[in-house]
Amino acid sequence: MRLLDTDTCIELLRGNAKVLEHRAKTRDDVATSWITAAELYYGAAKSRAHSHNHALVTRFLATLDILELDSAAAQLFGAHKAALETAGRRLTDADLLIAAVAQSRGAMLVTGNRRHYARIDGLAIEDWIR
Repeated sequence: MRLLDTDTCIELLRGNAKVLEHRAKTRDDVATSWITAAELYYGAAKSRAHSHNHALVTRFLATLDILELDSAAAQLFGAHKAALETAGRRLTDADLLIAAVAQSRGAMLVTGNRRHYARIDGLAIEDWIR
């Protein structure tokens, strides 16, 4: 399974040809997280064309499974946040939650933010943007 991070979803919505090509070639199931869905709706709400962008996000998200935070992901979130804070390498809670959802499902996280997510031990990452 591939779990799309927010930046990858935005590139798909913008029609980035490289990202669209990766998406078309992917044979794995493709999903996103509940937090990415929330971030996309936030972006639509603060945009100038909020009604149009809200509808665009809704249509886009209808093509994906949206994975929720479960107990396994919550436990990973806590462990990763504590480890990163101890090491002085903090990440935002949003990024940690997305990573925990991906890792708890055994999914490859598709993101352009390799540098951020590389801090999380054992997280599989793929970049369709660069």
